[in-house]
Amino acid sequence: MADIPAKLVKELRDKTNAGFGDCKKALEATDGDIEKAIEWLRQKGITSAEKKAGKITAEGLVGSYIHTGGRVGVLVEVNCQTDFVARNEAFQALVKDVAMQIAACPNVEYVKADDIPADVVAKEKEIEMGRDDLGNKPDNVREKIVAGRIEKRLKELSLLEQPYIKDQSITVADLVKQTIANLGENIQIRRFVRFVMGEGIEKEESDFAAEVAAQTGSAAPAAEPAPAASEPEPVAEPEPVASEPESAAEPEPVEPEPVASEAAPASEPEAKGFAKAEAKADKKSGKKKKK
Repeated sequence: MADIPAKLVKELRDKTNAGFGDCKKALEATDGDIEKAIEWLRQKGITSAEKKAGKITAEGLVGSYIHTGGRVGVLVEVNCQTDFVARNEAFQALVKDVAMQIAACPNVEYVKADDIPADVVAKEKEIEMGRDDLGNKPDNVREKIVAGRIEKRLKELSLLEQPYIKDQSITVADLVKQTIANLGENIQIRRFVRFVMGEGIEKEESDFAAEVAAQTGSAAPAAEPAPAASEPEPVAEPEPVASEPESAAEPEPVEPEPVASEAAPASEPEAKGFAKAEAKADKKSGKKKKK
């Protein structure tokens, strides 16, 4: 791709009223041929878009897009000149596509680079100038490198500079210009806001085990307490000595052995026999005494 001189770009710009960047792209795409560059701009709808750029846009739509799952949402205001165009399907499709583009670009914060505040640009320059890889560079070289990096960073923050998600060969600005050429009215993306679920809220850290236990209805296992510092074991105190001697154990009383019971009395026959025997014995003892 040949380098396009600024003089040639200015000439094409004077003929078409297209922007400097668009004229440069057209010349690069046509190898510097002015006539072919004009046709290229007309095919892109850029020349007619530039002619309508100054017209007031007080109508339009506020479009929305909610990403799958409902965690990201976008509101965007896109303006046109008349309510007739605002009701046009092509315009409504543009609004929807722009909202989807914003949802897909989390780093985008502004509609165009000109909307970026000067203090943001100065902060970006300060960051780039302090990078370690530029420490040994001469000042003039460092300034050029920083300027290129800042330009790239500002494009990252700008919606219109983003590659269109459905056609990476064009930017969002090109998409808007094509729609202007198609509908014949000036169209401007005015503002947008992106909502991200939970953004800016400090989330409380929770115990996952406790959450699971709460869902299942069981108690969560208690965390084991950290072991306390070991303390020295107390010295055992000596047992106190009894002041009085222990009394001797009393002997257990010995129970006397049971005495044998007396003989049971004899039956009547036996008693008669004993009586006769005793009588005979007495008679014999009497005879012996007489002798």
